[in-house]
Amino acid sequence: MIARILIIDDEDLFREDLASLLREEGYSCRTAATGEEGLQAAEKEEPDVVLCDLSMPGIDGVAVIDQLAITNPDVPVLLVTAHGSLDNAIEAFRKGAADYLLKPLQHDELLVKVRHCLERRRMERELRFLRRKVSQPDEETRLVGDSQAIGEVKRLIRRVATADTTVLVTGETGTGKEVVARAIHELGKGPDAPFVAVNCAALPGELMESELFGYRKGAFSGAVRDKPGMFELASGGTLFLDEIGELPLILQPKLLRALEQGEVMPVGATRAIRTRLRLITATHRDLRKEVQADRFRRDLFYRIRVMEIPLPPLRDHRSDIPGLIDHLLARINARLKKRVLGVDDQALRALMSAEWPGNVRELENALERAVLLTDGACLAVEDLPAELTGSGGSTELSQDLRCAVRAYEREHIRRVLETTSGNREEAARLLGINASTLYRRLQGLDSPSD
Repeated sequence: MIARILIIDDEDLFREDLASLLREEGYSCRTAATGEEGLQAAEKEEPDVVLCDLSMPGIDGVAVIDQLAITNPDVPVLLVTAHGSLDNAIEAFRKGAADYLLKPLQHDELLVKVRHCLERRRMERELRFLRRKVSQPDEETRLVGDSQAIGEVKRLIRRVATADTTVLVTGETGTGKEVVARAIHELGKGPDAPFVAVNCAALPGELMESELFGYRKGAFSGAVRDKPGMFELASGGTLFLDEIGELPLILQPKLLRALEQGEVMPVGATRAIRTRLRLITATHRDLRKEVQADRFRRDLFYRIRVMEIPLPPLRDHRSDIPGLIDHLLARINARLKKRVLGVDDQALRALMSAEWPGNVRELENALERAVLLTDGACLAVEDLPAELTGSGGSTELSQDLRCAVRAYEREHIRRVLETTSGNREEAARLLGINASTLYRRLQGLDSPSD
């Protein structure tokens, strides 16, 4: 990707000569004759490096640095000055300048410092990426399941990921709406772009505006400094607004404006800030009914629902439960420092038969509770919550349960054998059966099903 450089200088000849030099080196350059023009240009198209003159009429270089620290905090600024005093340099660094250059410029020095700024920015992006990878492992972006219902969700994710459009994810609580949003983000924007998730239901109404759009110092009691909002933090990446149906009516026009104009107005600000991001929203509510009841704006509904991805409840794709159990147990083991290898047949039947009104989230909570209670290598039915063990499967699910149990048992034995490097006696001990029983099980699983 070609690096973008913004040059802000009131000397026309110097400004254009500098742009020509940098273009010859392969950079994309945009120029501005005043500090005001430069700040507007930085908002419209975020540069990778800013070269700014110190002494200009109107907004000078130090004031430009102050404003860029708010609107473009990650962009390094090289301050250019004909007055190379120590005071100027100290003030520039104190305000956040990455470095400074003295007029007349030495071309080699200029190119070295530009490359240094670009490398610094690249390293800062990588650092943010690594921090996100530590706090949000790849497991959180995996959509587990091979059923037809989940296959359709995966297909829709692939279709919308590369199209920079708004997406509405719908489904019951606990079906994995944030997992879908993260998957779209990873495939589309990439792992090094910011992903900011906001649960609208968890924010008090009086704080929601300042959290979403930010505020300026002195905007209200307690606003002792400028604070960027979620839209600013997500710029260049994805903003995920979960439970969008809880957004107060008074804020819905502001969200609509942010989407249509690509800008937000922080509380207490006099000038809007440009943002470049993808919006993904989610809700368990029926927004059509909310629109009919005048609790949600019709124009906003159509704006966020350019593409809708409905998520099925867990009871509608029970065949994915064995795979989900393996996936969730791996996460729980890592979190709790445990080594539970799986679930036994009776426990699997109970988990397959349950109604799961809380969907995948309820399944994970049930497994985590069971892992905490068990002393064995496998979860038994007595480790599960009591409401699950008495649920009993319906006759319509009997064949599905038999197939699922056989598939799970085959995969579980294979995984245990892998952990013992093929030692069947050790595997039998971990499974809680004797070696001859394990041998018979292996023969039975390899034969055609009844």
